[in-house]
Amino acid sequence: MTCSVGSLCDKDVITVCDGMRIGTVTDVEFDTCTGCISAVVIGGRQGFFGVGKTEDVKICWSDIQVIGDDTILVKKQ
Repeated sequence: MTCSVGSLCDKDVITVCDGMRIGTVTDVEFDTCTGCISAVVIGGRQGFFGVGKTEDVKICWSDIQVIGDDTILVKKQ
């Protein structure tokens, strides 16, 4: 199975252990030496009335269990 970077964006990221939704993928990080994806980035949430923003969350590629049609399941977070 193949997957494009564009298809990763906007997928919901959910933890396997408790089913909690972390957020949606907004970006990916590459290892420039190997050309492989090293992490997916979950964009921080906007604060009340757009004031402030929580920090982005990085999920290591090795923590991803399953990439489905609409969701990505991760083993920790």
